[in-house]
Amino acid sequence: MLLVWLKFLVCTLIIVFTGTKLSKYGDIIAEKTSLGRALTGLMLLAVITSLPEVFAGISAVVIVEMPNLALGDVMGSCMFNLLIIAIMDLLYKDGPLLFRVSNGHIVSAGCSILLLGVTTASILLSCHLEMLKIGWIGIYTLIIPVIYFLSMRSIFYFEKARRIAFHKEEDEYKGISLKATCWKFVLSAMVIIGASIWLPKIGAEIAEITGLGQSFVGTLFLAATTSLPELVVSIAALRIGAADMAVGNIFGSNLFNMVVIAIDDLFYTKGPILADVSQSNILTGLLAIMMSSVIIVSLLYESKKKSFGIINWDALFVILFYISGFCLLFLMET
Repeated sequence: MLLVWLKFLVCTLIIVFTGTKLSKYGDIIAEKTSLGRALTGLMLLAVITSLPEVFAGISAVVIVEMPNLALGDVMGSCMFNLLIIAIMDLLYKDGPLLFRVSNGHIVSAGCSILLLGVTTASILLSCHLEMLKIGWIGIYTLIIPVIYFLSMRSIFYFEKARRIAFHKEEDEYKGISLKATCWKFVLSAMVIIGASIWLPKIGAEIAEITGLGQSFVGTLFLAATTSLPELVVSIAALRIGAADMAVGNIFGSNLFNMVVIAIDDLFYTKGPILADVSQSNILTGLLAIMMSSVIIVSLLYESKKKSFGIINWDALFVILFYISGFCLLFLMET
């Protein structure tokens, strides 16, 4: 038992150190390439920090044959990622966090709701409609990647147009080489990937020791564990003043998490993965949709002051949804 927690601590320290560096290098690349912080978080950091979900999902369906654990990890990770926004709001001292970021995040949040809706509906329908499959995979495995790439394309052009309209010269990293930074970014990413391969194995060991239901463990502990890179990278980005990159990383990760379900389905050869999971995962999907909706409303409303001293109303609602959701999930699983 002690050895497992020691491995978890070592892996956590590696991710904390490397994730902090990754955010810094990402911010330099965002400035030097004119890609912008939002797109850097959405397209570069999000894919790297979402790799633990990929490895955890493949391990769950191939090695231990637990589709509930795989899906619980992905859906729970989406919820935990949104909780990170609430945590960042608590840490952010200059007013509500979402007032300080671009309202362009509404597009990525809306796209993530669309993909969450497709996935949640597929869980509901897969148990009843045999026609929703091609071979051993569900039809959603073809639909989800298409929606993902169309979403990323739309977000890219939206952000590109917005940056042209509101372009501002930045020279915070004027004396730093882009080439050297790119190499450091790649090296840091490789370390994160290595830790990402190790992390789900440790999470699965701890999940086995707890003895709780697959879906509950997958959603609660494994999801929090595999979302550790998102937490570290986003908070590190916030600390260097790159709030847009931090929020972009969260929504980019949630978008990519839905692609992870399609990847898991390809590796799960017993049939469509969503036909073999607990209906309690529908609750997790709906909660993630509601939490995302709260954030969209907040981005539109633009509160200039925090509603409750150290926390804004949106962050409070997200935290309440998260806690109440897991209480309900625990009751459903026990």
